[in-house]
Amino acid sequence: MSTQYSVVGRTAILRLDNPPVNGLGHATRQGIVQGLHRALDSDDVDAVVLTGREGCFSAGADISEFGTPRTTAAPPLGDVIAALEDAVKPVVAAIDGTCFGGGLELALGAHYRVATSGSRIGLPEVNLGLVPGAGGTQGLPRVVSADVAADMITSGAPRTARELADLQGQRLFDRVVDGDVIAAAVELAVEIAAVRPLPRVRDLSVENAGAASMNAVRERLRRRGRGFLAPAAALALVEVAGTTPFEEGLAEERKTFLELMDGEQSAALRHAFFAERAARKVPDVPRETAARTVDTVAVIGAGTMGGGIAMNFLDAGIPVVIVESSQEALDRGLGIMRRNYQHQVDKGKLTPDGLERRMALLTPTLDYADVSDSDLVIEAAFEDMDVKRSVFTRLDQVAKPGAVLASNTSTLDIDAIAAVTGRPADVLGMHFFSPANVMKLLEIVRGADTADDVLVTAMAVGQRIGKTGVVARVCDGFIGNRMLAKYRDAAMDLLRSGATPAEIDSAAENFGFAMGPFRTADLAGNDIGWAIRKRRYAEDPGMPREEISDALCDMGRFGQKTGAGWYDYEPGSRQAIPSPVVEDLLASFHEKRGTKGRTFEADEIVQRLVFALIDEGARILEEGIALRASDIDVVYIAGYGFPRYRGGPMFYADTVGAAQVLARLRRFHEGDGWEPAPLLVELAAEAGTFN
Repeated sequence: MSTQYSVVGRTAILRLDNPPVNGLGHATRQGIVQGLHRALDSDDVDAVVLTGREGCFSAGADISEFGTPRTTAAPPLGDVIAALEDAVKPVVAAIDGTCFGGGLELALGAHYRVATSGSRIGLPEVNLGLVPGAGGTQGLPRVVSADVAADMITSGAPRTARELADLQGQRLFDRVVDGDVIAAAVELAVEIAAVRPLPRVRDLSVENAGAASMNAVRERLRRRGRGFLAPAAALALVEVAGTTPFEEGLAEERKTFLELMDGEQSAALRHAFFAERAARKVPDVPRETAARTVDTVAVIGAGTMGGGIAMNFLDAGIPVVIVESSQEALDRGLGIMRRNYQHQVDKGKLTPDGLERRMALLTPTLDYADVSDSDLVIEAAFEDMDVKRSVFTRLDQVAKPGAVLASNTSTLDIDAIAAVTGRPADVLGMHFFSPANVMKLLEIVRGADTADDVLVTAMAVGQRIGKTGVVARVCDGFIGNRMLAKYRDAAMDLLRSGATPAEIDSAAENFGFAMGPFRTADLAGNDIGWAIRKRRYAEDPGMPREEISDALCDMGRFGQKTGAGWYDYEPGSRQAIPSPVVEDLLASFHEKRGTKGRTFEADEIVQRLVFALIDEGARILEEGIALRASDIDVVYIAGYGFPRYRGGPMFYADTVGAAQVLARLRRFHEGDGWEPAPLLVELAAEAGTFN
């Protein structure tokens, strides 16, 4: 049963019991209505307490039912809420833990609400490209101010019950407690059992916020919600609540919900949601495989990546030993870490005590022997195979038996690195993305000999420090950077054909990328790609040279760090300014070859970039480098700025159609000897999909 019914004194307790998150699926909705009628029909019951499991009232709709008949099967959530509102006996919602989405809408249908102070309250539907669909946009502004409701609904970010209870004029909670929420709810139910009329949220008026407060919400949406449809629609519905009778607002909300549900953005965002969960599963690793214990971590290298990696663990309260080759490099790295934390303090995101607690967990050293007690050692040295092998040779000598040895390499062969140790089963890749303390993606590279429990340990550690982990097999560049190379090749083809960096970046950013390829290169550092190219030139002397990029780097234009790259940058500013130097470089390139550049429409620029990603993604799937197409989507959403509301490159290919992608690629590559990925050809012929 997904609900349980019991009676304490003259109060019925109706408990949601649909683990793990008390999703409001069809059976649960039925159970609530049946339990409510049972209580209303009993002469021995004066009031009803509606509650959930300990730590979770309800996380909302069961999204696994989306797109199935069970979503709308009677009773829909709106009817369940109406039954609570119309009950002739008082209904008290007893909230402990998670109360999200439809769970909060359900609680708003109760006559009274009691919550534990730490309960997390939110309407996160915008994260799935939706708006609340059962009265959330109309109910929440009636119990907190309109600007607070707008901020919560348009951002999807939760707040604690205590935060909301402390707001002036709030009518959301009747009591907030630190103890037994059910006992507190039963106590309230006894007190108000005879009170009539019963209060309903729908009968309250909206306390409209000032124009300045609502404008602040609009400005946040403008800055952070570019391209997303649902947040703006949600804001409009909150404004409707202040000017329209409840029932009319409810009808408008439902109409908007259904329109968004049928749209491409919500489909893409739901795909991304499920893809992130699927990425946690590795089919050939037994489910019972236990992770190794990780209580202490060592990081080799205190540079930009090493320091950022260390900060993840310090933030999670895990002690870190950080190793450098010189005192100067060590001091510089520690200074950067402290400054990064101080920036958080200055922005109010961290307390001064929090900064000192984190730095106190850090043990700097020049001696590899100091990593001997570490459970996990992450190498973050320079991206050079000889350097990596040297580090792992030393780690093999000093690391304790059973320690997990990880490399942060972004492109190099994990198996070749593992081969210099006597314990290749303990070795794998943990590829963090820069800035490592901010970016969510963690590529977990599984070597040929990597033990199952080592893989499981890396995935568990990733979750522990708030990363989105995706498993990849070994190849040059793994999933993300291997595809990125083809994306950059497409960008360079456009550049050589006459497009400017600004035109290419503008098209990509209007499509939804966080940054275009040239602004991204300037941010990451053009010298990084240069080093990779030089390694590949040495490995394959016949490889075509990337003449324009190499010339740019020969001039020392490495990007923002040098104040000049594909763009110029003024001191202290990250604003990309089109560069006359780059214009001259491109003009010289065309003059030398006697070529004349052509112009490109923005749509073609986007197709050349994104379809190159798709083709290489298809090859990666064929080779088994990625477990599933959705893993590729997760990599590109979490690590490369691909617009989440488009679902990732492989989902986008399914949206466009494999046949269309293939036809356009063939036109772009006409006459250059290019051959498409066989999997793409197969799907185009069969009208198949990657996902």
